[in-house]
Amino acid sequence: MSTKTKESLKIVSQEEIGTGIFSMWLQADRMAEAARPGQFLSLYTRNGSKLLPRPISICEIDRENGRIRLVYRVTGKNTGTEEFSRLHPGIQVEAMGPLGNGFPLEEAEGKKVFLIGGGIGIPPMLQTAKELKAEKTAVLGYRDELFLNDEFEKYADVYVATEDGSAGTKGNVLNAIKEKALEAEVIFACGPTPMLRALKEYAAEKNITCWISMEERMACGVGACLACVCRSKEIDAHSQVHNKRVCKDGPVFLSTEVEL
Repeated sequence: MSTKTKESLKIVSQEEIGTGIFSMWLQADRMAEAARPGQFLSLYTRNGSKLLPRPISICEIDRENGRIRLVYRVTGKNTGTEEFSRLHPGIQVEAMGPLGNGFPLEEAEGKKVFLIGGGIGIPPMLQTAKELKAEKTAVLGYRDELFLNDEFEKYADVYVATEDGSAGTKGNVLNAIKEKALEAEVIFACGPTPMLRALKEYAAEKNITCWISMEERMACGVGACLACVCRSKEIDAHSQVHNKRVCKDGPVFLSTEVEL
C-alpha cells in the first residue's frame, strides 16, 4: 500500500549513529500503519532550489506509537540529506509515502533466509528481520565502521564483512557467506549494484530465490519521470521499452526480472 499525498511529519528524535550516518524517528501515524518492510519515504527539503524529494528507506516501523525510523547517510555539503541531518526534534518535515512494493515476506515464511545489506542498504533489512517469520541469517557488509549490527542481533544470526578487515570477514558479503559456509533457501538483499549483481549470480548458481532492493537514484518517487529506470526482461507498458521504474515497480524485484 502506498500513497501520493504529501504530509507534514514531526521529528521525534535524531542522532548520529556513525560517521555521517543519521537515525531519525518521525511521528507518522497513518504512514506507520500502512508501511511494510522494504518500502521508502520521499522527504522534501526546505530549499526552494531543490524541487525533488529525497527517497530514504524505512529502517523501522513502530505501529503502536505511529512512528517510522529512517537511517540515512549524508551525501555531501549543501545536499538534502545534509539539511535533514541539521533538523532537531519538534521540527516538521514534508514527506510522501510509504512508497514502493517492499519485500514479499510471505514468500520466505518458514524457510532459511539470508537478509543481506551493504552500506546504506543495511537499514531497510532491520524491519524485514523483525517481521519475517523464518530462520534468519543477516549478512552485513561495511566499508569499515559498523552501525545497526547490534540491533540485528535481536532478530537474526549476524555475520559481518568489512572491506578493510577491521571486523568480521575481510571482503564483501559473499566472502562472509563462503568463509562461514552459510546456507539459505531465499535471499532478501539491499545494497549497491555490484553487490546485487554478485548475489544474483550466486543465487542462480545455487538455485536460490533472490529478491533485491535496488538503490537507484530516484526523482519523483511515483513513477512519472522515468529517472530511475532499470533494464528488465519484459517490456514496460508505460515506456514501451525493456525498463522497469525502480520507485514504482520496485524497489524490490525478483533478481531474474532485472538486468544489473
